[in-house]
Amino acid sequence: MDENSHALSVLGGLAIGIVGFQFFRTVLPWIYANVVGPKVFGATVKLAEMGEWAVVTGSTDGIGKAYAKELARKGLKLVLISRSLNKLNDVSKEIGDEFGVEVRVIDVDFTGGTEIYEKIREKTTGLDVGVLVNNVGISYSHPEYFLDCYNADPAFLNNIVAANVHSVTHMIALFLPVMIAKRKGVIINLSSTAGVIPNPLLSVYSATKAFVNKFSDDLQTEYKDHGILIQSVQPGFVATNMSKIRKASVFAPSPETYVKSALSTLGIASQTAGYLPHALLQLVIHFTEAVFGDQFARSLVLKNILGTRKRALRRLAKDQ
Repeated sequence: MDENSHALSVLGGLAIGIVGFQFFRTVLPWIYANVVGPKVFGATVKLAEMGEWAVVTGSTDGIGKAYAKELARKGLKLVLISRSLNKLNDVSKEIGDEFGVEVRVIDVDFTGGTEIYEKIREKTTGLDVGVLVNNVGISYSHPEYFLDCYNADPAFLNNIVAANVHSVTHMIALFLPVMIAKRKGVIINLSSTAGVIPNPLLSVYSATKAFVNKFSDDLQTEYKDHGILIQSVQPGFVATNMSKIRKASVFAPSPETYVKSALSTLGIASQTAGYLPHALLQLVIHFTEAVFGDQFARSLVLKNILGTRKRALRRLAKDQ
């Protein structure tokens, strides 16, 4: 073998080694977190052992209500927190009748100021809270450019940050000390696939959800040794009122289907799409970015979202 052939052989071996390293570093953990772990092992955390009570925000419909039902199914008592007292009372009766657990309600508007958290503190003092689900959030009515959104309703941008960011930070500050004191507890923060992929025309919403991911990740590092499990869940489209999707499908499941899947990842993945088709969507977009470049992937996403915006504006014009 001459020197050139030897050099090529070394380079080829090095390339194969790098590809193999990347496979074991990224692909195998992805397969475990999204396929093998949830399907074979299921949730590795016994939620009922975390404490008597679970607190769920944004719990009168959609993903929040589905989490509340699954936690009640596991025997936890519930504190449901949302804006509408009438809806809270209806959901409280429905869950209480179906699962035979005690359900309390607190009506607050999470777009309000910090005084709402004092009300929550007063209503929950003395409860053995073992699970907190930060689900409450608001999004755009339709995709829109940032300045057009701001000029149409500046208060909306304050509200979306208050509901999506302030709620998570303040609720965790309320209930984390209780969990630390007994050295066990679970906090599930609802982020979004929008927070981990390009999402133009929903920029403020996606940025708030990126905050949830980063905040959750760093808090898990801070408090893991205290027995606390913090998970960021990143759903794609789910058939809810927020998404305006009425009929469930494989890529837009019902809230019940989504939550059962997401709970199966608890203790397996600290950051998760929660549902295999949504994980595949994230994977495809990240693969497109890696192979064809960030700008190509962003252009594809922008084109798709512009189409959604155009259809939404057409519907609005028709309704006027």
